[in-house]
Amino acid sequence: MNKPIDIVFMGTPDFAVPALKKLGGSGRSVSLVVTQPDRPKGRGRKVQPPPVKKAALTLGYDVSQPGSMREPAFLDRLAGIRPDIIVVIAYGRILPKSLLDLPRFGCINIHGSLLPRYRGPAPIQWAVINGETETGVTAMQMNEGLDTGDILLTAKTPILPDDTAGTLHDRLAEMGATLLLETIDRIETGRIRPVPQDPDLATYAPLLRKTDGHIDWSRDAEAIDHLVRGMDPWPGTFTFLEDKRLKIFKVRTVPNDPSDSGAAPGTVIRSFPGELRVAAGSGVISVLELQGASGKRLTVQDFLRGCPIPPGKLLT
Repeated sequence: MNKPIDIVFMGTPDFAVPALKKLGGSGRSVSLVVTQPDRPKGRGRKVQPPPVKKAALTLGYDVSQPGSMREPAFLDRLAGIRPDIIVVIAYGRILPKSLLDLPRFGCINIHGSLLPRYRGPAPIQWAVINGETETGVTAMQMNEGLDTGDILLTAKTPILPDDTAGTLHDRLAEMGATLLLETIDRIETGRIRPVPQDPDLATYAPLLRKTDGHIDWSRDAEAIDHLVRGMDPWPGTFTFLEDKRLKIFKVRTVPNDPSDSGAAPGTVIRSFPGELRVAAGSGVISVLELQGASGKRLTVQDFLRGCPIPPGKLLT
């Protein structure tokens, strides 16, 4: 009987947790879980372990948190394990060639897009922001490039009209976990056929910044809706009413009333009671959930009861 494949798992955020749990439930051998060091988080800046560390300890795995991929003690430990596969899911660091070459079957990455589209650190958010109707996960044989390795397997899913980056993240994380097990099974049985990526089809998904969430009301209503959903839950979208910052959590597009077709983008226009409609460059946005500078997240009806915004006001 052949020796089971020995795996080292590398990951850090919530996106990697379902795959680690599914590996644990499958009975496969995971010799070590590698994740980022504990770091301060939240308003209190309390040092917290990354989600993968929490899951790994619950599953009873050994955990390593090297400060660098080139730490001699860490590399010696991996060399001593001699893993057959290193699984990498949103680990957050570039792997040196010596590490990529270490496992018998190489390093396998699960990426949250249909490569070669949306290479980079924020593929889920940008797919929503750009109005894509389909995305998925890709199992990739890692090389020294940024998400440029051969494609092993993919799984697709539609992006639904009410999907946010958060809901899509959770769905893709579960899909990635399933795809990982299928990929390992096919590698183990010799039923995998790597396919090189077409660089001419490649796009890049850079890290998001908080400033990316500033709503440009001159864009069309559909694009604004995509932005709000793609920035949810982080970094979120916002606008200004005079000098007051308003966080915008949820919107929908509504038909344009011909009588308001001449309103400048960002202008609050006439609406039914309890509604907040804003003219876009093309079309109209109805704001459904928002938050003032010192308040809490509210439905638009509750917000307007305490802070009316009459037609004619300008959001910038």
